[in-house]
Amino acid sequence: MSTRLSPVPNPLIVLGAEVADARASGQPVVALESTIITHGMPWPRNAETARAVESDIRAQGAVPATIAAFEGKLHIGLSEDEMERLAEAREAMKCSRADLAFALATRRTGSTTVAATMMAADAAGIAVFATGGIGGVHRGAQETFDISADLEELARTPVCVVAAGAKALLDLPKTLEVLETRGVPVVAFGTDAFPAFWSRDSGLPAPYRLDTPEEIAALLAVRRSFPGHGGVLVANPVPQDAEIPTAEMAHIIDAAVTEAAKRGIAGKEVTPFVLSRIHEMTGGRSLETNIALVRNNARLAAQIAVCDAKTGMDATP
Repeated sequence: MSTRLSPVPNPLIVLGAEVADARASGQPVVALESTIITHGMPWPRNAETARAVESDIRAQGAVPATIAAFEGKLHIGLSEDEMERLAEAREAMKCSRADLAFALATRRTGSTTVAATMMAADAAGIAVFATGGIGGVHRGAQETFDISADLEELARTPVCVVAAGAKALLDLPKTLEVLETRGVPVVAFGTDAFPAFWSRDSGLPAPYRLDTPEEIAALLAVRRSFPGHGGVLVANPVPQDAEIPTAEMAHIIDAAVTEAAKRGIAGKEVTPFVLSRIHEMTGGRSLETNIALVRNNARLAAQIAVCDAKTGMDATP
């Protein structure tokens, strides 16, 4: 996980002006996914939230790099016009690692999931990435084999991912087990509990705990000294005043997941459908919690990126 942006030799990658300037000056950069814009929130809240998240990162001293595919190019950092275009897109392709090359080859507009954003961030030399929640092992995966590519990406790609744990609609114990098996450190920020997206406490203990961005940056520095490792998951609980407790969410999630199964919805369409139904069943409250946790993660990611850049400079002879 490089503390400085490395050259981008890939002709398919286009750096936004702000990110290009950050590369030149050695400023810390935070990657941002774009599926939350196209599939995670309705318009215009998606555009408003995307802008707010970018502002939160700038306020902490880092540069935001929202990532998306347009006209055969992978854009690392979006202009205002590109952000608006993505927010209003009706048929944007949801791109994980398996989909990104297809979207670029066919010149489709595509938003990036956690896995594809990690892939793109690493290609651009960006060490820290903020998202809402990672994907994981879906309920009933022992029969469907439905496991998010996010877990494999965390195992292979050296990017620090800051998320509010894994999405609560998943099988969280199995998700943590796969992360452990694949050698991914899962570090809860300021808590002993593994958070569950809308809720601060999933009822599961977090494997590790750290309490400051400086401590997380130190972990990243040590981990990158051993080549061949993948990423680090920083599980940052939703702010207390915005959370929906686990007990309250459990029956809502169960109902939404059951409905998805009855309708035959599968694969990467499950999460958007379930999130939409949860939004309806909570009267919009889940969306407000989602926005709060994404912004909270962005702030922490920016703080980590700033500390990580400083760690790298301090280590330079």
